[in-house]
Amino acid sequence: MKKFFLIPLFAAFFAFVGTASAQSIDTSSPDGMVKAIIQQVMNSIQNDKSVQQGDISEITKLVNEQILPYTDFRRTTQLAMGRYWRTATPQQQTQVVDQFEMLLIRTYSGALAQVHNQQIQYLPFRADPGDTDVVVRTTVMNNGSPVELDYRLYKTPQGWRVYDINVLGAWLIQAYQQQFQEKIQQSGVDGLIQFLTQRNQQLAAGKAS
Repeated sequence: MKKFFLIPLFAAFFAFVGTASAQSIDTSSPDGMVKAIIQQVMNSIQNDKSVQQGDISEITKLVNEQILPYTDFRRTTQLAMGRYWRTATPQQQTQVVDQFEMLLIRTYSGALAQVHNQQIQYLPFRADPGDTDVVVRTTVMNNGSPVELDYRLYKTPQGWRVYDINVLGAWLIQAYQQQFQEKIQQSGVDGLIQFLTQRNQQLAAGKAS
């Protein structure tokens, strides 16, 4: 997982829209939506000391208030679980979504302090008018080195939604798929929920191992 040193930008995009309101972002254009949200996210992080310091309560509040308009984390979790999603009960599905979301928040909240005035280049957006699943590609300059950071979106009746991200050629969903499926094969969906819950408890207690 060392490739994910820039994952704070993922966490920021998914969770830290801050003062931005859902109505202020046009979700009809995937590349325009990504650009507008990133700009507001960067401003929010720079102006919010509590977020920079990894305040979980403040971060969670922002997630609950701002994640839904622009992302589909349920879809992210569904694809990470693969075929096992269909075998899970609705209650289990909700539990996995909630625990997975919290795992990402807790894992990377402390790294948000690393986000300082990065220069972001938006690469030419290529998609056909009828496409319903697209990738918005960007390059982030990190200490002078260009880093690939791409967002995958799909079209819904309510507009475009982000559901995956690619850092240095590694997509988030793929990074977790094998681990999730191994846990389910070993001890079922409840075993995955238990693993995620325990990991969150460890992180909450300050145990990084």
